Amino acid sequence: MTGFGSGANDTFIVEIRSLNHRYLDIFIKMPSYLNQYEIPLRNTLKGKFQRGRLDVVVTVNKEKASGCAINREMARNIYTALRDLQTDLLIPGEITIETLAGYREILTEQEPEYNIDELLSAVHEAGNGLEAMRLHEGKLLMEDLRGRIESLNVMNDKIKARAPAEIPVLREKFTERLKLILDTEAIDSNRVLQEAAILADKLDISEEITRIESHVRQFTEILNKGTTVGKKLDFILQELGREVNTLSYKSADYSISSLVIDMKTDIEKIREQVQNIQ
Repeated sequence: MTGFGSGANDTFIVEIRSLNHRYLDIFIKMPSYLNQYEIPLRNTLKGKFQRGRLDVVVTVNKEKASGCAINREMARNIYTALRDLQTDLLIPGEITIETLAGYREILTEQEPEYNIDELLSAVHEAGNGLEAMRLHEGKLLMEDLRGRIESLNVMNDKIKARAPAEIPVLREKFTERLKLILDTEAIDSNRVLQEAAILADKLDISEEITRIESHVRQFTEILNKGTTVGKKLDFILQELGREVNTLSYKSADYSISSLVIDMKTDIEKIREQVQNIQ
């Protein structure tokens, strides 16, 4: 789920951007001398979020920014070594400050004075802002999901109403196929009914319809709980998809097949949306 949050105090500025992701991935960018606090920062965010890619940027206020110190002993050694090299190889020219500036190792970063509690406070503030934005987006997303799952329920009810009409159609098709390969007078009507009943039992979709009803009901109940529901909804959608696929294999009725295609489309749309839910 997308969102943004920021937190700031006298020392630190923390910005967190969130992108959709099935799992929780946290990427932190901050001054190297703060790397020792990466794990506490991660744990703070893990306590608030279960899903999403979080890009965290920690910067230090300009007034508190780190300074640079010169390693004078190293600078002297480099200068002396270069002068000796000039003498040995008869190299002309001057060794200037620009020459020494090329040796980055003589410059070291000085840590500013800071309090770790200030850093964690800024992270909390940014996390709270992000959480509030995600909650707002989540409410809108929940309403969309409720509408889509209700649409699935309506289509399943239509299939349920249509299902009994399939049995006479199957029996008629079965009889017609037998007539093509057998003498009409040799057909035992009782045998035809028996075989048609066996075929109808194999193609019976009532169990799938009932399970779809159950999964839709579970989906709605979990959605209404308003807690961490994303992974649970993922699982139910897998089961829903399995039952709807079985419907498509079993049913030979065009109107049912058309509804099944629409159900598959809605399930895929719901699956995409659920990836955004924590």
